[in-house]
Amino acid sequence: MAKKSDGKQLAQNKKASHDYFIEDTFEAGMVLMGSEIKSLRMGRANIGDAFATIRNGEIFIHNLHISPFEQGNRSNPDDPTRTRKLLMHKVQIHKLLGLSKQDGYAIVPLKIYVRNGYAKLLLGLGKGKKQYDKRESAAKKDAQRDIQRALREKQKVAR
Repeated sequence: MAKKSDGKQLAQNKKASHDYFIEDTFEAGMVLMGSEIKSLRMGRANIGDAFATIRNGEIFIHNLHISPFEQGNRSNPDDPTRTRKLLMHKVQIHKLLGLSKQDGYAIVPLKIYVRNGYAKLLLGLGKGKKQYDKRESAAKKDAQRDIQRALREKQKVAR
């Protein structure tokens, strides 16, 4: 039987790398209801405001917006931002809980993708950036962009 290949990225949290230093990543499965997977595959998800919490040894994602599927039936969930349970090994959850209890750390959703037919959420352990860190990161990006631009111009002239 042929193994299904890795699918495409369905949603990404671009703000996360701007607001946090991502130190470690974890992959988690998602418990979805009704036709939410169809909406996800259409790219109808927003994880910009989402955050994860751990309660009673289980991990949940809050404010993950998955728009209702238009051709769906009554099995569609009523609330598009409902709290969804994530599936991870207990050892990973305990490790994540211990690391996130440190001051300044948060569990940040980074992206949603499909692997072997199952929707997966990539969680990152992030340490919040201060304002001067954000300015420094932006300056580094600008400098790198200028270097790449100069290299491209130099290659054009050499031809």
